[in-house]
Amino acid sequence: MDSKTKELIAVGASVTANCIPCFKFHYKKAREAGTADEDIKKAVNVGRMVRKGAAAKWDEEINSLLSIKEISSTEDSDKSCGS
Repeated sequence: MDSKTKELIAVGASVTANCIPCFKFHYKKAREAGTADEDIKKAVNVGRMVRKGAAAKWDEEINSLLSIKEISSTEDSDKSCGS
């Protein structure tokens, strides 16, 4: 696998993992490898789709485990995790 392909995979994975330092690192490496901005944007979009799909499945699983139809996104919306 060539370096452009590896870095595009890493860019998409960084987006999926919500890892800003990873994204910055692999974006720079992709550009150094000569990857076009359009290809990087495509990798970002793939990462976003995977993240969205994973989040949706996770929400379904939580709802199933809690035997509820929907968790209100407005409940405790002013609190962050752990507060």
